[in-house]
Amino acid sequence: MTQPHQAGISAADFENLQASMRGQALSSAAPDYNAARTVFNGMIDRRPAVIARCAGVSDVMRALECGVSRSLPISIRCGGHSVPGFSVCEGGIMLDLTPMSSVYVDPAGKTARAEGGVNWGQFDLETQAFGLATTGGLVRSTGIAGLTLSGGHGFLMRKFGLACDNLISANVVTADGHLLKASGTENPDLFWSLRGGGGNFGVVTSFEFRLHEVGPVTGGVLAFPFDQASQLLRFYDEFSASAPDELGILAVLGTLPNGVKAVVNLACYCGSPEAGAKAVAPMRTAATPLMDQIQTMPYTAVQSIVENFNPRGQRNFWKMVYVKDLSAEAIEIMTSHYARNTAPLTHIVLYTFGGGVSRVADADSAVSYRDARHAVLAVGIWDDPDDDATQIGWVREFASAMQPFAYGGFYPNYDTDTAPDRVELAFGPEKYARLAAAKRRYDPSNVFRLNQNILPRTA
Repeated sequence: MTQPHQAGISAADFENLQASMRGQALSSAAPDYNAARTVFNGMIDRRPAVIARCAGVSDVMRALECGVSRSLPISIRCGGHSVPGFSVCEGGIMLDLTPMSSVYVDPAGKTARAEGGVNWGQFDLETQAFGLATTGGLVRSTGIAGLTLSGGHGFLMRKFGLACDNLISANVVTADGHLLKASGTENPDLFWSLRGGGGNFGVVTSFEFRLHEVGPVTGGVLAFPFDQASQLLRFYDEFSASAPDELGILAVLGTLPNGVKAVVNLACYCGSPEAGAKAVAPMRTAATPLMDQIQTMPYTAVQSIVENFNPRGQRNFWKMVYVKDLSAEAIEIMTSHYARNTAPLTHIVLYTFGGGVSRVADADSAVSYRDARHAVLAVGIWDDPDDDATQIGWVREFASAMQPFAYGGFYPNYDTDTAPDRVELAFGPEKYARLAAAKRRYDPSNVFRLNQNILPRTA
């Protein structure tokens, strides 16, 4: 019999847990243990006492009860893309939902129900078989759970809203081991909290999404010389202000594979090819491009582009700010700051909102700052641990320099700092109070604390 990693769960408890599960309970002696605990961010190196590879809801309940009854840390892994490494705990029980990967599409009703371990690549393959999609993450291996629960940005958000805006219902195992359904009519306080409040309230074992017709898209990459970055970002800001909702776009200050810094535009137009070509035409004439790869392609193809900019296993540290307006001063900070960075994979991303994101009423979900024009995100990526201080310092310096232009708060999925006293900034005081009330009701002991943690306290 393999032994658990450390004290906290006895050999007998480990054996009992394994015997009660349809899936597997992995100890540190298991051949798959190291692969199962490895997550996207190469900086994260934590060793759970047990990795419970859950095959279904009953496995989630049993593994959760095992951990809670022994006061062990609990983490939940879906895609493993949490930059702070929330997916994996030290010395506790990691609930690995990746075996729970079924997606059921109702083409007539234009809905899909997906288990909690599904990633966006799996989800899109199923829904696109019927010419359908919903707003999903820009990297296929990102889990649907972590992205949706914190709001959910994606190429389709300007047309169809955030991922959480398309959530119809969710099944949730709460800290006391009960399975609840959350929707607009069942446990509505929990449903409201799940749409933006992150993984604070339980283990979501399945999601039901609203789908939309999405055929071939007009999408791809445009790259321009970095020495024209200031004028290109000014153009982008003006162009995006009147772009059609069907056009999901972002601008990146990044480094091409040949080592040349560039301004990179990514686009995805979810409409007819003729309308798409017309919509992206101004982007193509903003300057003489170094690269023009925009074309008609399957939606699944455009969803594969961004992952090439951020390969798995690199060291990552991210910070972001929301901005209402992109002033000349803000652009100067972005361009000058990026010009000084020496890590070729590091980049600065300008996400553009509006459209369907801003049309959802602020009170309808826990997501805040829907009226921001853009989010500016510093994505620090490097491979040498000796560069940690330099690269983390660069990201923090950039975020600090952007504060005079910031519209308050931050998006939980884009910030590596995890101090609990900062979390209220992501929601504002009124929404945070409402989330804290839901936390007191569904997780009063703060079992689910490996997240941007909402404390179960009174105001």
